[in-house]
Amino acid sequence: MALLDNPQSRGYARMTGIAYFTIAVAGAFAIGFVPSQLHVAGDMAATFDNILTRRGLFNAGIGADAIVMLAEIFATAMLFFMFKPVNVTLSASAALARLTMVAIMAAMLFFHAGALMLADPGVTLSGFTAEQRIDLAGVMLHMHDAGVWIWQLFFFLHLALLGWLVAASGRFPKLFGYAMTLGAFGYLADSIFSFAAPDFTLLGYTRIGLLVIVTLAEVGFALWLIIRGPRDSAASAAGLAAQAA
Repeated sequence: MALLDNPQSRGYARMTGIAYFTIAVAGAFAIGFVPSQLHVAGDMAATFDNILTRRGLFNAGIGADAIVMLAEIFATAMLFFMFKPVNVTLSASAALARLTMVAIMAAMLFFHAGALMLADPGVTLSGFTAEQRIDLAGVMLHMHDAGVWIWQLFFFLHLALLGWLVAASGRFPKLFGYAMTLGAFGYLADSIFSFAAPDFTLLGYTRIGLLVIVTLAEVGFALWLIIRGPRDSAASAAGLAAQAA
């Protein structure tokens, strides 16, 4: 594809932005909307009753997860080549961190499949009572949630590095880069809060503020790639050379 031949072109940037924006939309549906419709806090039986009665929505969430992961592969590769001229080591590190996140997200789907099998009364598991099946299914969902806390650590690293690369490139508004790097700590804070310090109220509020910042920065960056594209590469190269001097 001609659009993917030149990582410094505006056409390449737009393709990257489309992949990034696809991730944002599909991810919001899978991670935000679907759980809000199905999960009942503190009531696993009600949660699985919702999942079984609205299985189409549950499966749509899994489908959206799959779209996210496929789009992530393209976005990761394109971001690497786009920012390779800025710093090859940091660009490669950011790409590896994001690919590790995708691998964890893929593994998490096994826990969703296991939870659904355990909760479904149509599946023959004669060695377990209905209550035991729901309890085990709940464990599967908890392990899925633990996967979120794990992949967020790698996404924190990715966004912190990507933000630095965006700000240092001279081809995009520095505000996007600074906001990504600052907001990335929201994912780290969320993992710490959810796993180790759920009673630390200040940390809970801090993570929300940082996650709002990083979400706006990521969506803004994706839209900028699609609508405006990067500044001229020759001008940005001259700017980087001046900074180095």
